[in-house]
Amino acid sequence: MNVGVRVCEPVLAMLAEIRDKALNGKRLGRDEGRWLLTEAPLLEVGALASEVRFARIPDKVVTFVIDSNPNYTNVCVTDCQFCAFYRKPGDPEAYTLTVEEVLAKVAFAAGKGATTVLLQGGHNPALPLEYYTTLVRETRRRFPQVTPHFFTASEIQTIAEVSRLTVGGVLDRLWEAGQRTLPGGGAEVLSERVRKRIAPKKGGPSAWLEVHRAAHRRGFKSTATMMYGHVEQPDDLLDHLDAIRELQDEAGGFTAFVPWSFKPGHTLLEKWVKQVKGPNVYLRMLAAARLYLDNVPHIQASWFSEGKPTGQIALHFGADDWGGTLFEENVHKAADYVNTITVEEITALIREAGFTPAQRTTTYEILRTC
Repeated sequence: MNVGVRVCEPVLAMLAEIRDKALNGKRLGRDEGRWLLTEAPLLEVGALASEVRFARIPDKVVTFVIDSNPNYTNVCVTDCQFCAFYRKPGDPEAYTLTVEEVLAKVAFAAGKGATTVLLQGGHNPALPLEYYTTLVRETRRRFPQVTPHFFTASEIQTIAEVSRLTVGGVLDRLWEAGQRTLPGGGAEVLSERVRKRIAPKKGGPSAWLEVHRAAHRRGFKSTATMMYGHVEQPDDLLDHLDAIRELQDEAGGFTAFVPWSFKPGHTLLEKWVKQVKGPNVYLRMLAAARLYLDNVPHIQASWFSEGKPTGQIALHFGADDWGGTLFEENVHKAADYVNTITVEEITALIREAGFTPAQRTTTYEILRTC
């Protein structure tokens, strides 16, 4: 689509080639991915991503989930350069909630109609395996309507270290307790160079991928995320997309891809990263992901990190999901970024953008059309 701007023949030819591949089940290569991320005309890429979205998901339905994102501890020993949330052990502002205090947060979310609680926290070496399995088991017992979407990959790695189990052993215990899904947080950018720079204690991309690979092999579903806008270059982003695509080829366990932009407030990276990447960068990332990740079914529009108007536009750039209500969220809040929404506002914004809102589960089963 040429929206009132002349596009030269080589660009039109490249767009046509990518369109042909994307609509006919042919995989894009790195050169094409790099072009989408750096040079391709934004509106044309958005229109193509939208066309591919409807080829894969024909209905004009945009899903959302009623959820909350509380935290059980901010104690962390990993010292990530991008994080404003964590506190070191012994810090006056450090906290760790008891099991009952966490379950009170789950009860609050359940009382507001939540079907998902995304629980995450710092890497706290003082917490035993039983703490985590009890949280899952009691959530399942007391709130059977709520999916415990608990613990990112790096938290699973920490639990394994503390409990002296393998990652697979920890996942087996969580499965026995009733957990079936994992959030995709903690990926940042799956590039050796980037991870070494902003999160050296987390390990390289293989650390995050190991957890999701082991989880998918056991039947867990998970999301794949990306936090961009700090020290990455286009090839780092392609490393990330390639890693997600390759792992999805193995087991098909990713339900969705969720990118968002880094918020530098109160972080150690703040002195180097002064400006948050704007909506154009976000929309390009989203559209490129829809075209490049040919085996990931859903692309989520992050109204929370990018703003509600950008979230609406994202629905025309390849996204088919609005994300969740996030009744509670503290990680972005620690970086002085706060955004809230109600179910009524979600449905109104989706309709205003030209789509039909539908409430979904954690694993994208539709519960009701709104």
